[in-house]
Amino acid sequence: MGDAEKNDRVGEAQHRPPSFGDEKLDDALSRWMRWDKNEWTRAQAVALQGSASVSELRRRFCSTLSFGTAGLRAPMGAGFNRINDLTVIQSTQGLCVHLLRCVPDVARRGVVVGFDTRGQSESGCTSQRLASLTAAVLLSKDVAVHLFSSYVPTPYVPFAVKELGAAAGVMVTASHNPKEDNGYKVYWSNGAQVTGPHDAAILACVREHQEPWSAACWDVRLAQRSLLQSDPLKRVDDAYMQTLAHLSLHREANLTCPLKFVHSSFHGVAHDFVRRAFAAFGFDRPPIPVPEQKDPDPQFPTVHVPNPEEGHSVLALSLRLAERENASVVLATDPDADRLAVAERTDGGEWKVFSGNELAALLSWWMLSAWKCTHGECADLQDVYMLTTAVSSRILHALARQEGFQVEETLPGFKWIGNRIQELSAAGKTVLFAFEESIGFLCGSLIPEKDGVSTAVVVAEMAAFLHERELSLQQQLHNIYQTYGYHVSRTSYVTCNDAVTIRQIFTRIRDFDCGGSYPDACGGIRVVNVRDVNTGYDSSQTDSRSVLPVSRSGHMITFTLENGVVATLRTSGTEPKIKIYTEFCTLPGTSEVSGLEAELQKVTDALLDDFLEPEKNNLIRPAV
Repeated sequence: MGDAEKNDRVGEAQHRPPSFGDEKLDDALSRWMRWDKNEWTRAQAVALQGSASVSELRRRFCSTLSFGTAGLRAPMGAGFNRINDLTVIQSTQGLCVHLLRCVPDVARRGVVVGFDTRGQSESGCTSQRLASLTAAVLLSKDVAVHLFSSYVPTPYVPFAVKELGAAAGVMVTASHNPKEDNGYKVYWSNGAQVTGPHDAAILACVREHQEPWSAACWDVRLAQRSLLQSDPLKRVDDAYMQTLAHLSLHREANLTCPLKFVHSSFHGVAHDFVRRAFAAFGFDRPPIPVPEQKDPDPQFPTVHVPNPEEGHSVLALSLRLAERENASVVLATDPDADRLAVAERTDGGEWKVFSGNELAALLSWWMLSAWKCTHGECADLQDVYMLTTAVSSRILHALARQEGFQVEETLPGFKWIGNRIQELSAAGKTVLFAFEESIGFLCGSLIPEKDGVSTAVVVAEMAAFLHERELSLQQQLHNIYQTYGYHVSRTSYVTCNDAVTIRQIFTRIRDFDCGGSYPDACGGIRVVNVRDVNTGYDSSQTDSRSVLPVSRSGHMITFTLENGVVATLRTSGTEPKIKIYTEFCTLPGTSEVSGLEAELQKVTDALLDDFLEPEKNNLIRPAV
């Protein structure tokens, strides 16, 4: 044996993990130490073997990532079920193999790769680095790569896929998740996020190709040297803004709009893009940035969680700045700019933070009004669609009943909406608007993905239009509810980091108190229908089969109560949360709504206390 080989064997022995008497764990740790070339995560893995519990090691190294409602998403760090260099290389190898099998001209068409500004010093992990590794894997197989040279909003990746005719797209982002997390979103050639069968096929290919197939996969500078790499930033940005401008109907009025808007990008990517969107709509005055949150910062230092959906608690800086600047509307995009929160100052000086469902009521009315303005009040709406998810407000259904357009529901997650948009468009239908209650909106069919940048400027134009008519957003929301019926909704959640506990909670609900069936009452109100998409059961259907497709990726049970409340319990596909959705709908013309909130709260409390049992199950309630 030569000296070089001896030294290799000695080095391998020094890095060989200790045995834990668990064959599966020992094998997983051994594979990790053989395959991982990142010095930070290798050191972290060694430290974990000396300090972490066996159960923690199993969680990290004996399970793998899977596609949720928004791609792969997990904390950054060492482990096969964490986001890191190795798991991104593995994911990209699986994607590459699947593309080579399914798309004959993938090498020529290429793959779009984008990234946000997330990063973690202790694991050497940044979104830009992971995007470079994604590009390296693809380039190692001579697949062209359209790698953005700088951070971009998530919607730019699916837009680029369609604009460039690419075979697929990858966006490295964890959106609004805590700073410890990162993620990997995959878009198919139609611009929508992957669903079945592609997601399952990609994961199968990942399992077939776990070991990085060449040293080139680790070369973060490969894209800089490769002739197969191009930077699509300018072309895509120009095309996006030109396309976006077609959504504006009141450019002349926008030029002289007296309203001031404050914008927070939540330490993310959005502000420069939102400024350009305002210019594309003809606004002479750009939105005022929140200075402490304008520039990207992966530590998100001014908010306890970078999620504008959390309301007043995370919008405090924006609201204070708006008061100083005498601005009446606050727009807040999440870190990757695919979601939007909106707040408006009331006549009394208080701030109204709109829920996702309330914004959907305003935006659906606005987009319908815009369509009528273009096509005529009496134009046929038979082939016009709006889309929503099964846990979102039924306000679209109320509008459709009176106006005549079509509404479709999908499973939660914009990937389902995006793919349905593409199917409808291919069939010659028009999609005016789509939304999910978690402040995700798409105005028109610009891209098959939610988009905070375009929605921000559409909201600004709507607010300007209403201001000319001496109406606020809140007053118009009241008008909409008067016309189509009040839709009072609540969304809450509890956090649970233990998958076993979550499974036990939903098992108990399906066999409530060992009664052999679902609960027959909630808060003393009789349950008249139950829909469980995990089992495919729906008691409202004559054959008891759910119209929505069966989903095994999480739990979702919907209860329709005798008093008209619709309530859903669902596990989040992006965070360790159980979400609670409740909504009370009234008939058009209802004026007395004071009792709706109290009745809705009663149901919400019962769902939490009786069905989820937070104290017994150690569930964490949201911070107030």
